[in-house]
Amino acid sequence: MDVPLLDLRAQYETIKDKVKPVIDEVFETQRFVLGAHGAALEEEVARHCGVSCAVGVASGTDSLLLAMKALGVGRGDAVVTTPFTFFATAGAVVNLGARPVFIDIEPDGFEMCPRALAAFLDDECERDPATGATVHKASRLTVKAILPVHLYGQCADMDEINALAAGRGIPVVEDACQAIGASYKGRKAGALGTLGCFSFFPSKNLGGAGDGGMVVTSDKGLADRVRLLRGHGAHHRYYHDVVGFNSRLDELQAAVLRVKLPHLDGWSAKRAEHAGKYAEAFEAAGLLGEVTPPATLPGRTHIFHQYVIRCRERDALQAFLKGSGVGCEVYYPVSLHEQACFKDLGYAPEDLPQSRRATQEVLALPVYPELSDAQRDYVVERIKAFYKR
Repeated sequence: MDVPLLDLRAQYETIKDKVKPVIDEVFETQRFVLGAHGAALEEEVARHCGVSCAVGVASGTDSLLLAMKALGVGRGDAVVTTPFTFFATAGAVVNLGARPVFIDIEPDGFEMCPRALAAFLDDECERDPATGATVHKASRLTVKAILPVHLYGQCADMDEINALAAGRGIPVVEDACQAIGASYKGRKAGALGTLGCFSFFPSKNLGGAGDGGMVVTSDKGLADRVRLLRGHGAHHRYYHDVVGFNSRLDELQAAVLRVKLPHLDGWSAKRAEHAGKYAEAFEAAGLLGEVTPPATLPGRTHIFHQYVIRCRERDALQAFLKGSGVGCEVYYPVSLHEQACFKDLGYAPEDLPQSRRATQEVLALPVYPELSDAQRDYVVERIKAFYKR
């Protein structure tokens, strides 16, 4: 049986009768940038997240970059984040001229560990008596933002993170690129920090027909700043207040995303249903000693952008599954603190043991909404065949 890791064609079959007319509509108007669909999508995403402002940008990576730029992050600053994530999280920090400071993750949910954050802020930082800013003792850089990642579709422990940040006057930027629709204690991802960042890359739960992203916030001043930065720093054409970027969500992407947005919660619920049935099947098959299903932590809903297990003999299992026609992937095989491009930050592999351990054990399995029961059962059967060989 062929079971792809993700089948976007199956999703398209369910919505193509609605997608094609809006694409034609955009072509009829010939308005491809900053049109009516983009403005409407911003309002709809803001309402979905429970915030007052949303600004469409060109990609999830740009959402991170522009959110931090709006806060003034730049040269001479540090941003605290985690290394077990997609490259863009730290890449955006470096591309602003700032320095990422990595702290370890929690083993159960893979998100930023509040205890590690507290230890970093208490032991490795001090307050500047002149400015009141939090300064990293070793580098003497100002800690300008904290950047937790809502990895795989589940929120970090935002109450703890926000409390630690607020006590030191540090803004929190949510990397929610994998978590649109997830919630934490009744509030949606993106509405939990100072700013929230989303990606609409095609593989996301809410994915476009190309790149796209959005920054959300309830701070109108920051939203206006992001809006200014995304359009070359100009409120009026040819009159530039600041040096900005070209990072606008195009109208075709916005039109497609508006068709998909009403389906988002249902699609995420179907992913969660598959996740629950995977866990039941692993237990019934006697696999819980070999495989650890992902945990949904207290007070949170998980949208399962990825269904990621921990497993023994991960690389051998991955090869076996792929040989059996089962799509699977390692997100992520190298922790950012071990990446060659960040070697100048001075981290040793053992400095962040939970992140390093995750790179050796995680494996993502198919969980898309259109996955059939038979396909899911086949995945479990193949995993059982590997461990009971």
